[in-house]
Amino acid sequence: MKINEALNGYIPIANLIAKTFGENCEVVIHDLSVPQNSVIYAVNNHVTGRTIGQSFDHLVKQVLLSRNFHGDYTANYMTTTKDGKEIKSSTSLIRNANGEVIGALCVNYDLEAMKDMKKFLDDFLHVEEEEQITNDVEPFEHVMEIVDDLIDKIVGNVNVDDLKRKDKISLIHFMEKKGIFLMKGAIEKVASKLNISKVTVYSYLDEIKKSSL
Repeated sequence: MKINEALNGYIPIANLIAKTFGENCEVVIHDLSVPQNSVIYAVNNHVTGRTIGQSFDHLVKQVLLSRNFHGDYTANYMTTTKDGKEIKSSTSLIRNANGEVIGALCVNYDLEAMKDMKKFLDDFLHVEEEEQITNDVEPFEHVMEIVDDLIDKIVGNVNVDDLKRKDKISLIHFMEKKGIFLMKGAIEKVASKLNISKVTVYSYLDEIKKSSL
């Protein structure tokens, strides 16, 4: 088939696109002066099975009539092959020196491999959504045992009566940062361990909160 000279210049561009994006990327050039046999060049045509001499399929409905058709092109619309493969397509019109539309350059990308990759990434990146933790969470018994042990170790074996006010605030500040007081019963446990009242613990926590603002 003799190729229009103006369209012939787009063959290196078609090859470049296909080479850049690999074997899943098909590039087709149409000569719109012969609509019934518009396909004049196709590279990686295993993607959609395009062959020389075929006609265009989606030019009018999904390109020219698309709301996304601007600047002589429509990009990233979805098509489906006869065997059910999903294809991401983009089409640009080709004009001659007089501004007349003479052809079209179509890029068709097979998304099947990408779908497998997306599924892998979705599975890999999935994390369980946790509910927002608030104060006084009712812990499992073994968890509270761990927290009790942490409180004991944080306070240590010092004589709490020898601790100054600022030392107790410092210990409470550390425990607050580590989430100790999110556990139900932690306030009472710390108050008992530091030999102060619950009200004093709340007062220290309020003071810590204000100082961090």
